[in-house]
Amino acid sequence: MRTRAARPRSTTIVREGLQRATYLAVRLGRGLREQRKRSGLSQQALGNLVGLSQPAIHRLESGHGASAGIDTWAICARALGLQLAAFLEEAAGSEQPRDLVHLRNQQLVGRYAAPGGWDPLPEALVAAQGGRPRFIDVSLTRPARREIAVTEVWDLLDDVGNAMRGLEEKVERVRTQMGPDWHVEGLLVVRATRRNRQLVRELAALFAARYPASSGAWLAALANPDKPLPDAAGLVWAGVKGERLFAARLP
Repeated sequence: MRTRAARPRSTTIVREGLQRATYLAVRLGRGLREQRKRSGLSQQALGNLVGLSQPAIHRLESGHGASAGIDTWAICARALGLQLAAFLEEAAGSEQPRDLVHLRNQQLVGRYAAPGGWDPLPEALVAAQGGRPRFIDVSLTRPARREIAVTEVWDLLDDVGNAMRGLEEKVERVRTQMGPDWHVEGLLVVRATRRNRQLVRELAALFAARYPASSGAWLAALANPDKPLPDAAGLVWAGVKGERLFAARLP
């Protein structure tokens, strides 16, 4: 007699499974975008090869491919000259992670903030509120002062508006979640490459308006348990080799 497959009883399990699927889709999308660019293809050109529209490729690369079939990912991988298994391994970082620099900077933030009494949590999940879940690069919590620093690490400022909007959205979500008794602010940590520093110089007034708190005050708050969290968002540099954090001087 044929039996029906048991349906999941725990909505928590289902919810967490969907959140992990979303997270994997983000990682796969990042891998797809990087491999496409290395291959010298536009989104439209890749779409033509695999029978998808340019907006569909954009959705996959933007992390909205959790519901895409395995055949879709396999076809995209083949179009870029990879087997599906190799593509999944590269995108997820099974050997040397594709995002090794990013991971090192996340670790750098945690180490820098440890003397200041902060508890670091990398890839912290922000509860979804009517939309897809989001992840904070490093959530720094200092229970003794009821402070949280929502920290986003950017290795390459390829979309400045997205970086700004993403950090602000996550800060607002955490504020709503924690309530008025907690002080929550956002910190943007940018890898100090020549390109990133030139971009920040060119858009200095814009960055200063969005990140008005003193960079030095932010660094002091991270490293010293007696220094309070600034009352506004800030920006600091991360060394190119992931060896230090240092102040960004904005007008």
